[in-house]
Parts: sequence; structure tokens; C-alpha cells
Amino acid sequence: MDVALGGTFDPVHDGHRALFERAFELGNVTVGLTSDELAPRTRAEDRPVRPYQVRQTELTGELEQFAEEYDCEFTVRKLESPTGIATEPVFDVLVVSPETKTGGKRINELRRKQGNEPLQLAVVEHVYAEDDELLSSTRIVRGEVDEHGTLTPERDGWMADVER
Repeated sequence: MDVALGGTFDPVHDGHRALFERAFELGNVTVGLTSDELAPRTRAEDRPVRPYQVRQTELTGELEQFAEEYDCEFTVRKLESPTGIATEPVFDVLVVSPETKTGGKRINELRRKQGNEPLQLAVVEHVYAEDDELLSSTRIVRGEVDEHGTLTPERDGWMADVER
């Protein structure tokens, strides 16, 4: 199967890795990585996003590991629009999170209008940090958790003890 998924992936974390793993379980993967121009418009939080080339290099390193493990191929393509590459007829499956499932349904509507078959939506459940809150790039950038969802010392009480 030809599998698509997309995002900003800044920084990559275990929630993203769950998406990647599911994608590679299903077949060859094309990852759409948001362009520098699109990234600020697609994120709801007001936080900086690293340049495309930096994100692409990090993402490629992550994907190489999955490609080797699952003996699949992958491609990273620049996303210039919110619907990205998924409206192209070559794909069979779109890997989404619960929060992006609605976008996947919208993409399928566009595909139908174009005369293409709808994509199978493979929904990957969220990954949570050790405080049972959603693991997200924003939380990592804010210094609340690391890429695996482990609380930073400031959040788990270590710094509070030092300051006393």
C-alpha cells in the first residue's frame, strides 16, 4: 500500500513515532512536511517553528530507522497547502491522529470530487506524557516534557525542592 501522512514535526516525539510506526506497518510511506510558509498557519499555538531544512533533516533520520525495520521505502515532500499530498490518486491510506481525523475526512471529500477513491483513514491514538496529559511538540518546546513525555525536573518537583 502507498501511505501518506503529514505534519510540522517540530520537534519529533513519541506521538509522531507512533504515527510513523503505523504508516510503515501498512506500506511505503510519503510524509508531507509543512513548508516554512505553511507551518505558522497550521499550528494553533503561538510558538516558533524551526526552518524546513532543519525539520526535514531530523525527520529523515527518524524515518530511516522505521524504513529499515519494516523494509519499506519513504519519501519526504514539502507541503505547500493544508490538504497537501493526500489528494493525489496514488495513495491508499492516510495516517491521522484523533485530532486530524476531521481533516482526513475533508481530504476524502476532495478526492471524491476529483473522481478519486477515498483514502482509508488509519487513526493512531494519542500518546500521553507521564502526567497523563497529551504529549505534544508545544509541551516540549515549552520545556514541560521531553520527546518521550518524561516531565522535566521543573515540573516533577525537583526544582521546587532545590529552591526551598
